[in-house]
Amino acid sequence: MREQQGRSTQVSIEQEELRGISRTVAEIHWLLLILVLLYLVFGGERGDPEADAAVSAGLFFYAALVMSFRYANFSKRETRWKIAMESVGMIAFITWVLWFTERLAGPLVNLYFLPVITSALTLGKAATLRNVGVIAACYLLLGSGIIGEMLTLRFAAGFAAQLAPVLLVAYITTMFSADIRYGLQQAKLLSETDELTGLFNTRGFAIAANRLFSQATRYGRPASVLMIDSDNLKHVNDTHGHEAGSRLLRQVANAVQAELRSTDVPARYGGDEFIVLLPETPPKGALDVAERIRNAIASRPLAVNGEHISATVSVGIACYPEDGRTLDALAARADRALYLAKQEGRNRVIRFKTAEVADAPLIPAKRARG
Repeated sequence: MREQQGRSTQVSIEQEELRGISRTVAEIHWLLLILVLLYLVFGGERGDPEADAAVSAGLFFYAALVMSFRYANFSKRETRWKIAMESVGMIAFITWVLWFTERLAGPLVNLYFLPVITSALTLGKAATLRNVGVIAACYLLLGSGIIGEMLTLRFAAGFAAQLAPVLLVAYITTMFSADIRYGLQQAKLLSETDELTGLFNTRGFAIAANRLFSQATRYGRPASVLMIDSDNLKHVNDTHGHEAGSRLLRQVANAVQAELRSTDVPARYGGDEFIVLLPETPPKGALDVAERIRNAIASRPLAVNGEHISATVSVGIACYPEDGRTLDALAARADRALYLAKQEGRNRVIRFKTAEVADAPLIPAKRARG
């Protein structure tokens, strides 16, 4: 169940990406239709009514394909297979139009660049290479009655000259697409990650945790929030400097992450405080995780200039649905439980209980802890 939840979150992210890609593919479809129409209207003399009728029929069926895929909910879920089918449809339509116009001798042969660009931008290298192979077969089909015998040197040279621009466009576009995707991923990572610890920052936590928590509320599944605070960061900073304090924060972050599952969502909440969402985790499971984290940190002193400095954390817990029905409410109540853990002597785990924290001050716990 936990693995399924992690996969469903990943699917949701991919669907957002595919919806953006889908809009680009739709624009390429319409560009292809407009270019063929412009050629038919302004492209020169045509004297074969049967050929004109065949091209018109091709336009009609291709437009129907675009409408069904893009606007008629023929396929509501965006997938790369859907985009791959559309790119093959582009190639088939272009080949049909070329067959009934000027074949490889006319300007419409350049339309093959559009499905190549579509594949390169959306499907990756392997799919683009397959589409280039299909286009090469179409070149052979369209040129068979013009170029001559397929085994001659002249044919090979002409075929290579015609296919080379398609290969070049495929290669360049695929490389640019990969670079752009990498750059966007890095920018997204930087905007959602805490530079010091490598965990999510508050923005990244909100994005990831809200998706998982919405599933918990939708299906009535348990979830828990841990609020974790270093007990002695201020002392380390004042006594040994901020570099030692940064090392302590990294050590705490690593210890927290080592005790979590891949589906859990840890983040640096600010300063010396960390927050963790534990999906599919009832109160008992949350207490077990919190105790493991507390023990792991307490058992590993921070080494600074040959001196071993004790490092401990206090942990507050709030659980869905018992302690709150929104993520913000759980975070606030876990923070109040954390305040109580600090008040009771630190280096301990406390779960939110209404009776115990009813008289706790409503000021931000971080400010009260100091």
